[in-house]
Amino acid sequence: MDLHRLCEPRDEAFAARASSALFLVGALLLAVYLLVEPVPMPDSARSLSWVGLVVLLVCSTLPSLVPLATTTRAGVWLLLPVAAVVTIGVLAHVFPDQLDVAHLLLGLPVLFAASQMRAVAAGLVTALAVGFDVSALLAAEPVAEALVDALFVAAVLGLTTVLLVLVMGRIERLVAELRHLAAVDGLTGLVTRRVLDEALVGALSAAAAREGSALVILDVDSFKSINDAHGHPVGDDALVHLAGVLRRHVRAADAVISRLGGDELAVLLPGCSAAVAAERAQELVDAVRATPLPLADGTLLALSVSVGVAHAPSHATELRALYAAADAALYAAKRGGRGRAGVATG
Repeated sequence: MDLHRLCEPRDEAFAARASSALFLVGALLLAVYLLVEPVPMPDSARSLSWVGLVVLLVCSTLPSLVPLATTTRAGVWLLLPVAAVVTIGVLAHVFPDQLDVAHLLLGLPVLFAASQMRAVAAGLVTALAVGFDVSALLAAEPVAEALVDALFVAAVLGLTTVLLVLVMGRIERLVAELRHLAAVDGLTGLVTRRVLDEALVGALSAAAAREGSALVILDVDSFKSINDAHGHPVGDDALVHLAGVLRRHVRAADAVISRLGGDELAVLLPGCSAAVAAERAQELVDAVRATPLPLADGTLLALSVSVGVAHAPSHATELRALYAAADAALYAAKRGGRGRAGVATG
């Protein structure tokens, strides 16, 4: 694992909120202890404890003062829990009478690292916390008693880290799977409307600086008749077949192919003039007509599509208007006899 990956949190925004909350809680707990002072402390211990309090407060406010990207590049997400562990560990080692507070506070940076960082970083922070705690215990207690206490501390911190890393890793994988499901149509393997919309927004923002971009919407002619005559599985096969035809005739490097829903597919052609878009739309109509669907009984099912083309900025300059223009061109093509391409006007 490279250094950047080691220092990168699972989620920058959530890591910022979590670190601020955890270190602020630690600072408040230490402040309450210093104000109540259930065990009298020498002045030097009290002064150093206030320094530790300031460090915890700095750790809690730093994520809100520095841009998240800068924080990640600088490795601050790993430095924060390390700084907190070192500060608490030094206080525990220098003032062993305050070990009860140290045990509590050391759990906070470990909790942050285990929930927000990758396994290696979380393990490093946990090992550092256990090391400082064991050192302080050995300095304050007989060896046998210190080792028993250290075993309990190490077990609690270690199990907390392992369980949180496993849980957060599982959640991360589930989120990735959900994002994939939201981005890819399960039947055709094409991207979903959401992904197409995001690509369209980017294309529209850049349309004025280039030749423009075109939206091509395809609708299967008489799709209901295909389902009625051959069954819905054949209708699904037809959509998968059409997706394959589009992939073979549209260059994936400069286009986005999407299933909008039902029997409607769409192609985004960025950096494409209106004239070229109209030609490519007709090519898709011809390609579908020339590529019938093989059925299970060995016969071929002829397919045709009607296509609507809208160009930005020629026909529209925003998302909703571009869809409306392409839809209008599509229905004009259907009214004109189907199996043809229509181009938006205006």
